[in-house]
Amino acid sequence: MNFQIIFIAGPQGSGKGTQGKKLADKLHFLFFGMGGILRQIQAEDVQFAQRTSLLNGGTLLPDEIIIEVVKDRLASVPTNQGIVFDGVPRRIGQAEFLIPFLIGRGYDAMATVFIDLPREESIKRLALRAQNEQRADDTVDAIERRFEYYDEMMPPVIEYLKRETKFIEIDGRPASDVVEKAVDVALGI
Repeated sequence: MNFQIIFIAGPQGSGKGTQGKKLADKLHFLFFGMGGILRQIQAEDVQFAQRTSLLNGGTLLPDEIIIEVVKDRLASVPTNQGIVFDGVPRRIGQAEFLIPFLIGRGYDAMATVFIDLPREESIKRLALRAQNEQRADDTVDAIERRFEYYDEMMPPVIEYLKRETKFIEIDGRPASDVVEKAVDVALGI
């Protein structure tokens, strides 16, 4: 496996965060989980929390804020450090910024692992996560809104990632360890 950058993509509840963290640990890559990063910044920075208060309602933040956070967080990351991205890019504008930005930092081997999951299964998993984790962005309304955004925003992002990265599709329905093994095999780990 010669990838320096791995994007984890898929519908909500597909396990992309779990798989991304496992992959980053295994490869000694930085895990760049955009949702977690945004929640952390919101908790620490009152002004940022006010600017991004829509996040808890399941609304996606504007590209400018996402790009600002990416630039800020990657500024101190050595350019030889591998990175697993989860939760970014979510819009075509983010993708069109991020890929050239990473290439400009010297990254040229990028892969996308797309974990596919049927909508019904996604909803079941999100309901379970909402019960277990008590996340403010896992309300029924927020989940429905995120699916609407996903259906509207992600198809062009997926097409862009198919063109610009090595694109690998994984069935997200099996148990987490089975999905993990499929990801490892697909990436040649």
